[in-house]
Amino acid sequence: MPYDLSKPLVIGISSRALFNLEQENKIFEEQGVEAYEAYQVAHENEILQKGAAFQLIKAFLELNNTELGRLVEVIIMSRNNANTCLRIFNSIQYYGLDITRATLTSGAEIAPYLKAFKTDLFLSANSDDVQSAINDGIAAGRILTGDAHADAKQKIDQIRIAFDGDAVLFSAESEKIFQKNGIQAFEEHEKANANTPMAKGPFANFLTKLSYVQQLFKEKDIQPIRTALVTSRNAPAHERAVKTLRNWGVSINEAFFLGGVSKTEVLAAFGAHIFFDDQDIHTEPASTVVPAATVPYRDGDNPKE
Repeated sequence: MPYDLSKPLVIGISSRALFNLEQENKIFEEQGVEAYEAYQVAHENEILQKGAAFQLIKAFLELNNTELGRLVEVIIMSRNNANTCLRIFNSIQYYGLDITRATLTSGAEIAPYLKAFKTDLFLSANSDDVQSAINDGIAAGRILTGDAHADAKQKIDQIRIAFDGDAVLFSAESEKIFQKNGIQAFEEHEKANANTPMAKGPFANFLTKLSYVQQLFKEKDIQPIRTALVTSRNAPAHERAVKTLRNWGVSINEAFFLGGVSKTEVLAAFGAHIFFDDQDIHTEPASTVVPAATVPYRDGDNPKE
């Protein structure tokens, strides 16, 4: 019987999100694919440094070390080829990561393979791949690379994931009203529609899958996942957000309705291991204190257009 990927939480991750490949990527961009391939082959026995999403991925994989069985699968989704992948897998083995599957496209698009692997979340540093994934209805974020958090030594005992609301968990419909007509029109619309659930955004299904995993630990001594809604909404627009999540049958552990207050300090206090937001004005400052990923709008769905 083939292994059924519809049951575990499936995370696809690019090699550049998992490891620090900024120097290698610079070689690729400035000197081309042949120089990049030669460099990787020549250095394939040199272990890569941890990347922005390393600690998060390691913590997710540790969920498999319980009596509940295999809850998470992590798959390398990379534009590398078979010849350049050895350094990546040597590094995976060195760090003891239980990652055995990979998609290596030799520069071709990643997105067509995400659904084939039933991917619930895709993290990459490549904007085009993330955009294509979002267009295909898959939760995806362009992770802000760097090493500010990659060398964290502490073990993650509880995975903390923070989500923006509009255009991330929820659809971009209300965000469009805000962008086109301003805050007053937005608040009036949300108040009038408080009892009408919002349509699902790109991360709604991922949150649902996370909630399912959380429920598996409900009667256990440990609660390995904690979630937070970190949104610029405030009263009276908060009510629709709360009732929408209730309608979906999912719960958020913590909620912050900030009304324009900076998200960065709140995210630091929450201790997020990843923060998803649709706007760089939030993810860029947040990335100085926690790992962050920008969620693009689907093509044709940008509220600012």
